[in-house]
Formats: sequence, C-alpha cells, structure tokens
Amino acid sequence: MIILGIDPGYAIVGYGVIKYEANRFGVLDYGAITTEAGTPFVERLDAIYNELNTIFEKYRPEAMAIEKLFYNTNAKTVIDVAQARGVTVLAAHRHGAEIYEYTPLQVKQSVVGYGRAEKKQVQEMTRIILKLEKIPKPDDTADALAMAICHAHSSGSLMGRLKNIK
Repeated sequence: MIILGIDPGYAIVGYGVIKYEANRFGVLDYGAITTEAGTPFVERLDAIYNELNTIFEKYRPEAMAIEKLFYNTNAKTVIDVAQARGVTVLAAHRHGAEIYEYTPLQVKQSVVGYGRAEKKQVQEMTRIILKLEKIPKPDDTADALAMAICHAHSSGSLMGRLKNIK
C-alpha cells in the first residue's frame, strides 16, 4: 500500500510518501510544499493544489492520512488552514485516494506507543521506523511521515477503517 501523509498548512504543507507491505516500511519521498507570505491567498491555495496533484500523479497513493483539524485561539489561522486542508482533500479525492484523518494523540500513540509523547520523541521514532539517517526537516515533513506511519499501523484494524472521511 502506498500512503501519503500530510501535515496541513498554507505556508508549509509537509508531505511524506511511504510504501507499507508485509509490516515493512519504505520511503518513496518526503518534503514540504511552501508558499510565500504576501502572495494572494488564492494563489497560495492554487500552488498547494498543483504541487499535490504532481505528487498524486507521480506516486499514485491509495490512501492519504491527514491531521484532523483542531481549533486554536486564532480564528483566522484555523480558517486559512481549513481552506488549505480543503484543497488537499480535494486533490486526494480527485485522484481516487481514500482519505483518513487522525488526531495528534492518535499519531503519537501509533508511532511512539504513548499518546502524550513529546514532538522530539515522535520525530526520532519516525526516523528509526523509516530507517532514515536524520530527522526530516522542516518539522512539518517529519509530522507528515509520522501521519503516514500512523495510517499504516491503523489500516488493517477496524479503527483504521472507521477513520475514513468519505
């Protein structure tokens, strides 16, 4: 199974593409889609959508795992992230990928085995599980890879099948 993990945003969208077969992980690609501050917002969304389409066309993931949106104290930020998340979900849908969402707590539990793990613990376990030399940067990229690992661990379970946001 090829899984695309996404850490949504509008300035930085972290992504990680992994292959998971027979309980083994392989890394196909990872990185970040970045947009410049000061660029009209609709152009930022367009850039995110276009770059995601390229990733979908190149790797043809069967599933996309994305962080479940949570509200913080800045309403404008959460609305803008929600719009960027929307174009991400649209790209996945248009390419026929199943879409799953997970909370940060679920990702920590899946990757580290402890739902209250620190960010550095999650990043280090992500590096170890995927046999990477270094923790991927920026942090959004490491978070996206952790999201993909979470889905790989959950996909065979009933819990994983219930997370699909059809």
